[in-house]
This record gives sequence, structure tokens and C-alpha cells, in this order.
Amino acid sequence: MGSASADLAGIGRTIGAAYAAAAPSTMSVAAAAQDEVSAAIAKLFGAFGQEQQALSAQAEAFHAQFVQALNGAAGAYAAAEAANASPLDQALAAINGQVQALTGRPLIGDGADATTPGANGGDGGILWGNGGNGAAGAAGTGQNGGNGGSAGFFGHGGNGGAGASATTAGVNGGNGGAGGRNGLFGGGAAGNGGNGGAGGSSAVPGQLGGAGGNGGAGGASESLLGGAGGSGGAGGQGGFSATGATGTPGNPGSSFAGGAGGAGGAGGSAVGFLSAGGHGGQGGAGGNGGAGGTGGTGDFSINNGTGGAGGAGGLGGLGGAGGAGGSAGIFGTPGGSGNAGTTGTSGAGGAGGNGAAGTLLHPDGGNGGAGGSGSSGGQGGAGGAAAGNGHGGNGGNGGAALSQTGTGGDGGAGGDGAGTGNGGNGGNGGAAASQAGNGGKGGNAPGSGNGGNGGAGAGVTMTGTGAVAPGTGGNGGSSVGGVGGAGGAGGAVLIQNTANAVPVVGGTGGNGGSGAFGGAGGAGGQVITAGAGTTTGGHGGDGGTATIGLGGAGGAGGSVQFQNGTSSAVVTGGGGGNGGQGFAGGAGGAGGVVVTNGAGATVGGHGGDGGTGTGGIGGVGGAGGSVQFQSATSSAAVSGGDGGTGGSGVSGGAGGAGGVVVTNGTGNTIGGHGGAGGTGGSGVGGAGGTGGGVAIQNASSSATVTGGDGGIGGDGASGGAGGAGGQVLTNGTGTVKPGAGGAGGAGTTGVGGAGGNGGGVAIQSSSSSVAVTGGDGGKGGNGASGGAGGAGGAVQTNGTGATTGGHGGAGGTGSSGVGGTGGNGGGVAIQSSSSSATGTGGDAGDGGNGGSGGAGGTGGAVQTNGTGNTTGGHGGAGGTGSNGVGGAGGNGGGVAIQSNSAATGTGGDGGKGGDGSSGGAGGTGGAVITNGTGVTNGGHGGAGGNGSLGVGGVGGAGGGVTIQTSASAAVGTGGDGGAGGNGTSGGAGGAGGGVLTNGFGNVGGGHGGAGGTGTVGVGGLGGAGGDVTIQTTTSSAVGTGGAAGAGGAGASGGAGGTGGQAVTNGFGNVNGGRGGDGGAATSGVGGAGGAGGLAAISSTFSAATATGGDGGDGGTGTPGGGGGAGGTATTTGIGAKHNGHPGNPG
Repeated sequence: MGSASADLAGIGRTIGAAYAAAAPSTMSVAAAAQDEVSAAIAKLFGAFGQEQQALSAQAEAFHAQFVQALNGAAGAYAAAEAANASPLDQALAAINGQVQALTGRPLIGDGADATTPGANGGDGGILWGNGGNGAAGAAGTGQNGGNGGSAGFFGHGGNGGAGASATTAGVNGGNGGAGGRNGLFGGGAAGNGGNGGAGGSSAVPGQLGGAGGNGGAGGASESLLGGAGGSGGAGGQGGFSATGATGTPGNPGSSFAGGAGGAGGAGGSAVGFLSAGGHGGQGGAGGNGGAGGTGGTGDFSINNGTGGAGGAGGLGGLGGAGGAGGSAGIFGTPGGSGNAGTTGTSGAGGAGGNGAAGTLLHPDGGNGGAGGSGSSGGQGGAGGAAAGNGHGGNGGNGGAALSQTGTGGDGGAGGDGAGTGNGGNGGNGGAAASQAGNGGKGGNAPGSGNGGNGGAGAGVTMTGTGAVAPGTGGNGGSSVGGVGGAGGAGGAVLIQNTANAVPVVGGTGGNGGSGAFGGAGGAGGQVITAGAGTTTGGHGGDGGTATIGLGGAGGAGGSVQFQNGTSSAVVTGGGGGNGGQGFAGGAGGAGGVVVTNGAGATVGGHGGDGGTGTGGIGGVGGAGGSVQFQSATSSAAVSGGDGGTGGSGVSGGAGGAGGVVVTNGTGNTIGGHGGAGGTGGSGVGGAGGTGGGVAIQNASSSATVTGGDGGIGGDGASGGAGGAGGQVLTNGTGTVKPGAGGAGGAGTTGVGGAGGNGGGVAIQSSSSSVAVTGGDGGKGGNGASGGAGGAGGAVQTNGTGATTGGHGGAGGTGSSGVGGTGGNGGGVAIQSSSSSATGTGGDAGDGGNGGSGGAGGTGGAVQTNGTGNTTGGHGGAGGTGSNGVGGAGGNGGGVAIQSNSAATGTGGDGGKGGDGSSGGAGGTGGAVITNGTGVTNGGHGGAGGNGSLGVGGVGGAGGGVTIQTSASAAVGTGGDGGAGGNGTSGGAGGAGGGVLTNGFGNVGGGHGGAGGTGTVGVGGLGGAGGDVTIQTTTSSAVGTGGAAGAGGAGASGGAGGTGGQAVTNGFGNVNGGRGGDGGAATSGVGGAGGAGGLAAISSTFSAATATGGDGGDGGTGTPGGGGGAGGTATTTGIGAKHNGHPGNPG
């Protein structure tokens, strides 16, 4: 029996040595990389190794027990025969003696606590008993602590002994002993595995130190009733030596670096039916903090067994990394969150632990731990991935950097959701003075949940003169059936030192995540700086792509506040992010606004483009950033940001407005241009964005000022409208150029887009003598029906320079419908009474051609307080109608002279009517009203258009004249009427303009227009002559009525028009206008001559002569037309009166 037991003992030692040799490489498998998958695989195989070692230990124990049983058979027999004082004690002693003799441990009873330093505790009874505690290592030697003894079926495992501290220089502290395993049952309550012993500290103050000991592993729980695995032991405190793992500073008194704190022990895994994993051990203190232990894994449980939380990293030069959260049991509570990394007092902060993954019954992932702060911040832990329909855990925030040169920790990524769950949000980056942490990415959602939001990039605050790098916002997580996560905002920048001249850029916003609906892009980081370097706001992130809904909006560009008044650095607002593509496109982000006290060139941020709409409307373009330029001494150029382009779609998105500029400087200034409208497929094209306006507040500025142009409208089934040009307001004396209106987009099957209005001008400086012109209106877009042209920009001035209103845009061509209406000309208002400059209204745009022609626009009116000559704008011509009526001509612009100026005033001419199957009417000439003493002339009426199949167009009436001052001796004449258009029947001529005067100058009515020729029908009627009225009783001015227009020739001739009347209250002669001759007939009756005009003198003291107008002659024909009657002459005075002569018959 002795020989057999010796052989078995030798075999056991051989097997034990083999397992011991395999233990280091199997129980702690290093990760192949730093990603989560590699870490999880390493952890899994490490757990397999630990379980294998536990099973081997049990096999070894059984083997030893069997050997002992053979050796102790005789002793067991003798012990069974021994009597005891108590029958029960004798029975127990008999049983224990035999079992101990056979197995080396009693059946019932606690294991003995170890008393020798570093010795292991005794095992408890096989059936019932607690394991003995391991002894601590001998003080000062760095000896390892003893392991705790294992418990029986019922009982608690013994605690591991503490590792001994080391007092000798360079000697490491001892490792804590492992806790003993607990029993399967715990006396009705679950037994816990023993706690691992604490690691020993190393060295003493002033000496070279070694590393602190590692905490012992917590004992495994094998309980069937829910016992917890033992907590891992705390790592030992490191000595004052070279850098090791992590921990707090070593004891003071040496210039050497502190030794490494020991790593916290891993929490014990739960193996039993109702068990909970233990907590990871606390990392040891030392020069650098030890890493926190990983939380224990929960097992199959129905009684709230939980995965253990990761242990916190120890304090030290480098903060300890937080332990990862433990995995949940099958029926336990959710897995733990990763603990935060701790602060490093002189080194980097520890990384936050990763959150635990969810399980099917507890599907939510754990949150990542925050990174610790330190000289550089620790990275935030990643959120745990979800299971089932759970939500992913949120990523931990990055730790702050406490030193001026340190880097803030990046935020941890959010965990992926599962099923219908949401992805976790990314952690925010850690703040820093120079280089901040980036935001973590949001977790993805594979089902109907929403993607996690990206974490915000951290900002920087720089008091020195170094370079800075704010954090970038994290990208939003994607989603298959929900909303993509929003991108995180870019980090802001604050520069407080005026001597800092390095370039500065705000943090970039994160992109929105893709999804059924796209996530919004993050805003770009703001910059506030007192420095002297080139400065740019952060760029906004792009919106996420949407598969079935609205694309994500682009993030706004970062704004800039530039506070250094002596710097000439360039300053630019951040660009807006582009909108995401979707069924409907996302809006582009607005460009960043700039407010500056500096002296450098400045540009507002450009707006982002709108996203494409695959089945709906395209996204709106982002507005350009505005600029406020506060320096009164700078001559730097300043520009507003351009608006973003509208996205294409079934209907196009509108373009963004250009940025406005307000400046106190003296440099050239331009408003931002409006973005173009997006193309519309089967719908309407997008409207163009409005051009940015400009306001010059510095009266000493002589710089050129330019408004932004309006964006062009997008093409589509119907075209989009063009954007209005930017307006200009100035207190300076420089050249002024308002923005032009954008052209309307083309319509493939519908109406073309309207052109944008031209920008207006307001000159407030009386010292300005520059010539000024309003912005031109945009052309209307072509289409089945043409779009209307935009109006010309108006001008208002206190200056003395020549002034002209903007021209109206032409109407677009209509391929089958009506041509577009021409835009009106811009008006003019001259407010300075000392101005002798000319003022001219803007000419109107012509109507577009089409099936029916479009009407011409109205010419711009002029109002003046000055002494310069003024002219109204001309009306636009009507468009040609290919198979319908020609467009009507536009009216001429009127003139109002409010001063007692001797300047001339002339109304604008009316536009010609367009040709067509029937001719369009001519426009009316512009009227003139004056308080001055200068010559005045009404505008001429436009001629009627020719009709190829019908009546010619009616000629437009001439513009009238009103002279309000009794001091005027200038001549005033009404405008002539336009001729009627030719056609199958001729169009009537327009009436001449009348004159009403309170002055002393001679006045004459405008002549009537001739009637148009009728090719197969009647010739057109002649237009009546304009009437004249002299209201001043003391006036000796001659008044003459306007001659009438002749009738048009035709198959039958048209009648001549009636001569204009002449009426006076004064002493001057008056003459009625002559009647128009009748038109000749080719086959019918000749046209009748028109009657002569009345002449009447109402003054009883007048010796002047009144003469009636002669009648017009009749037209030739079969028979000829009768002559017109002579005009009657009357007087209440003493002068002669003569009736007009009748006209001759035809």
C-alpha cells in the first residue's frame, strides 16, 4: 500500500507541474489589438483558461485526497476505535478522523487559518466548513500573501492573505493571495468566495522603489443558491521608482519617479446557479495608478445575480484605467458600467472602462466610464453593445487635460443598439488648453431604433501663445428604420492672449448618421479670440442620408468674434454643412457669422448646399454668414458669405440668402451672393436666394460698395423665381453697385420662373457725387408660358451725382402660352435741393414672346428736389404673339419736379405694342408735374402692334403736363399719341397729352396718333389732339390745342381725330387744334375728317384772339368722306374770335 501511494503521489506532482506551467499563458490572454472584438476574444479565452485551472485544481485535490486515504487507512481505523468524552464528539471525531485520514481534510469543520507568513489557509470540511484565511506575507520582505482555503459543500471560502510591503530599495511588494472557492450551499444562505488579498506596497520615502504587488483574484462562486464571487484584492502601493502601470505619487522625499501601483485583482466569476460576479479590485496607489480589475461575470441566475462593476483606477502620476463592467448573468441584473479612470496628479488620466454588453434578458449595454483628468485626459470608455431589443450604452466622456500642453481625452463610442433599441450616445471630448478631445461616435441601430448622437468635441481655452486644436464632433450613429443620430458639435476656441498669432480654426461638427430619417450634422465650433492669427469658424457637419424620409440638416458653421483691434489677420466664418440626401433633402447649414474689431479682410461663412430629394422637394440651401465690421480705420475688404445651392428634387429647394455686411470700415465691401435654386424634375424649380445687402456706416469711406447678386431660379416643370439683388445703403462717397436680380428658371411644361428684382440704393451722404444706378431685374425664365421679368432697383439719394433707376428684366418666352411680363424700371428719388445732376427712371423690360405676347413693363418714375434735368423711364415693348394677341406696351415713367428748378422734365415714352394675330396696344407716355420753371414734355405714347389676322393695336396716349408754379415762363408740351397698328382693321391712334398750367409760358397739346391701316376692313380712327388749359388770369401765354391724328386707310377709311381744345383765363391768344384727315378707302367710303378744336377766352379784359381749329379733310373713297367741322371760337373779352374752317370732302 505504501508503494502504490508513493507512485500515485509522483504522478500527481507531474500533472500539477504541467498545469502550473500552462497557467500564465492560458489564464491571461493578451488582446491581439485594441478594438472591442479582440478584447472580448482575449477575455473569453482567458476565462476558459481560468476555468480549466480551477477544474485541474479540483482534480489535483481529489488525487491528493485519494493518496492520503491510502496512507492513512491504519490511522483512520485507530481513530475510529478511540473513545471521546462526549458521544457526539466521539462520533464526529471518529468520522472526521477517518475522512481526514483518507482525504487530508475533515468531513465537518472549518479549515485552520494560516499562521506562518505567506502560508495558505486550510480547506474547510468536505461536507460543511469554511475555508481558512491565508496568512499575510512577512512585513518588509515583499512576500506574497497566502491563498484562502476552499469551503466545503456548505461554507465560505477563506480570504487570501495580504501581500507584504517591501522596505528594501528596488524590491517589489508581494502579491495578495487568492480567495478560496465557496461551497455549493451556504447553510441555507449562499456562501461567498473569499476576497483576494491586497497587494503589498513597495519601498520607503527617499529610496529607489519597486512595483506594488498585484491584488489577488477573488474566489470563484460555485454556489447553487446565489453566492457572490469574491472581490479582487486591491493592488499594492508602489514605491518611489521608475514608471510602471498606473497609480498615485509615491511618498515624498525623493527626486526619483514613483513605482507602479499594482493592478486590481479581477472579480471572481460566478459559476453557481444563483451567483453574482464579484467586483473588480481597486487599482493600487503608486507613481502611476494601477488599472482597475475587470468585473466578474454573472452566471445562470434567477435571483438578481449581477455582473460586477469594474474597479476604479488608482491615484497616481498616470491615472489608472477604469475596469470594464462585468457581463450579466443569464437571468441576472444588467451588466455593469465601466468605471471612470482616475485623475493623474502629474501624468495622464486613466481611460474609462468599457460598458458591459447586454444579454437577452437584460438587453441594454452598460455605459462606458469617463476618462480621468490629468496632464492629458483619459479616453472615455465605449458603451456596451445591446442584445435583443436593448439600447446601446452611452460612451464615457473624455477626461480633461490639466496641463497647458496636454491632450483632452476622446469621448467613448456609443454602443450599438439591437432590434428596436437605440444606439448609445457618444461621449463628449475632454477639455484642454491646447488640444481637446474629440467626441465619440454614436452607436448604430440595426432596427427601428434611432442612432446614437455623436459626442461634442471639447473646446480649448488658451492663455498662452501656442497652437490649438479643438475637438471634432463625433459622427451620429446610423439606423436602419429610425432616425440617424445627430452629429456632435465641434469644439469652441477661446484665445485670451493678444500675442498669440497662430492660425485658429474652430472644431468641425460631426456628420449626422444615416437612417430612415437622416440625423442632423453638428454645428461647427465657435471662435472667440483676442489673438492676432488667421481665424476661421468650425465647419458644420453634413446631414445624414435618409432612405425614406427627410435628409438630415447640415450643421451651422461656427461663428467668429475677433477682438484684436490691431491685427490684420484674415477672419472667416465657418462653412455650413451640406444637407443630407433623402426622400426630401435636408437643409444646408447656415454659414458662420463674423463680428470683428480687427483690420484684416473678413468673409462670412458660406451656407451649405441643400440635400437632394429623391422623391420630394430638395433641401433649402443654407444662408451665407453675415459680417459686422467694427473698425473705423481699416480699409480691408469685407464680404458676406454666399448662400448655399438648393438641392435638386421632384421640386427644387430654394437657394440660401447671401450674407449681409454692416461695416464701419473704409474698404471695398460686397454682400454675399444668393444661392441658386435647385433643379425640379416634375415640379417647381427652387427659388434663387436673395443677394446680401450692404450698409456702410463710415462717412469717410470712398470704397466701392456692391450688393450681392440674387441666385438664379432652378429649372423644373415650372421654373423657380430668381432671387432679389442685394440692396446698398451708404453714408460714404464711393462707387455703389447694388446686386442684380437672378434670372428665373426655365419651365419645361409650365410657367418659367419670375426674374428677381434688382437691388435698390440709398445714398445718405450729401457729399457723395458718384453716379448711381439701381440694380437690374432678372430676366424671366422661358417656359410653356414665360416668367415675368424682375423690377429694376430703385434709387434714393441725398448726394449730387447722376442717378438712374435699374432696368427691368425682360419677360421670358412662352413656347405655347403667354410670354412673360417685362419688369418695371426702377424709380429715382433725388432729395438734395443742391443737386444739379440728372435723374433718369429705369427702362422697363420688354414682354416676352409667346403664343400671346407678354406685356412690357412700366418705366421708372422720377421725383426730384434738385435742379437737374429729369426723364422718366421708357415702357417696355409688348412681346410678339405667334398665334394670339401681341403684348401691350408698358407705360412710360412719370416725372415730378418739386423744386423751383429751371431743369427740364420729360416723361418716359410708352412701349410699343407687340405684333400678333391681333396687335397689342401701345403704352401711355409718362406724365410730368412740375413746380419748377423749366421746359416740360409729356412722354410719347407707344405705337400699337400690328395684327396679322385681326385688329391692329391701339396707339398709346401721350403723357400730360401739369405746371404748378405761376413763376414758370417755360414751354410745356403734351406727349404725342402713338400710331394705331395695322391689321385686317386698323388700330386707333392714341390721344395727345393735355397741358394744364399756372405759368406764363406757351403751352401746346400733344398730337393725336394716326389710325392704323386696315388691309381688308376699316382703317383705324385718328387720335384726338391734346387739350390745353391756362389757369393764370394774368398770363399772356399762347395756348394751342394738339392736332388730331389722321384716320387710317383701309377698305373703308378711318375717321380723323378731333383737334384739341385751347382754353385760357389770361390775355394770350388761343388756338384750337386741327381735326385729323379722314383715311382713304380702297373700295368703300372714305374716312370722315375730324372736327377742329374749340378755342375759348374767359377773361373779360383780354384783347387776345381766339381761333377755332380747322376741320380735317374727308378721305377719298366711293364715296369720299365728309370734311370735318371747324372748331368754335368764343371770348368774353374784347379781342377777335375766328371759327375754324371746315374740312374739304373727300
